[in-house]
Amino acid sequence: MAQFVLERVIRTAPANVFAASLDPALHVESMAQYGETMVAGPAVGVFTEGSTVTWRARHFGVPFHLSTVVFDIDEPHRFCDRQTKGPFGDFQHEHVFQEHPDGTLMRDTVAFRSPFGPIGALVDRLFLREYMRRLIDERNDALAAALEG
Repeated sequence: MAQFVLERVIRTAPANVFAASLDPALHVESMAQYGETMVAGPAVGVFTEGSTVTWRARHFGVPFHLSTVVFDIDEPHRFCDRQTKGPFGDFQHEHVFQEHPDGTLMRDTVAFRSPFGPIGALVDRLFLREYMRRLIDERNDALAAALEG
């Protein structure tokens, strides 16, 4: 599986970063350039343990649907989400929030595998890993801007 880790310090308490990371409206706002919308999921509030959501977005000019579930919530320290249906052979995202002298150290660990065996592995290594890293980094930019505003 392809994997990457991103770390960022956000100048607010871990509880604030944790809560914002589970806010579907903020997620949609952060992914607006990809036309990402929530087509099924909680109508109001934030994601909770077991929340499932289906996203629609356009990447590389192609429309995609991705369904995920939120699990292993340990407020305000950690939660995970994983694909239950969608374009990846496997997709898992761990979100960790730790106290830091300047606020919160937020760590994203993303592991994924494209379908199609060796061809998918080559695509992951040559192209998709960097694309996904940039996508999560852009989402984190929006999260930091909203919280540090």
